Amino acid sequence: MEMKGIKLTQNICPVEYAVGMLSGKYKIRILNALKTGEPRRFKVPEREVMGISPTMLTNQLRELEADGLISREVFATVPPTVEYKLTKFGRTTLPLLEEMKKWGLQHRNSDIQ
Repeated sequence: MEMKGIKLTQNICPVEYAVGMLSGKYKIRILNALKTGEPRRFKVPEREVMGISPTMLTNQLRELEADGLISREVFATVPPTVEYKLTKFGRTTLPLLEEMKKWGLQHRNSDIQ
């Protein structure tokens, strides 16, 4: 298996592997926008991920697709319609994202930093 062009071995730290799969300024937010399980057109994550440019969204979607977290389906319409959705593997990130959300809610206003 490869991640962003890096060949992975059995010896990689599991935390490093997880962080590597989800690293990127917008990847977690894109996965969150796709969490419903329904196919979503390009404009949905573009609207939901504040501050992301179309070019950056395209790049992040390509990396997520290359890593097997999302799938991309192109429909032969004019103009072409493209839909994205989480793969079975991508859905395995949802419990992790939920725990990160809980942790963030618990600690974002904390005085301990």
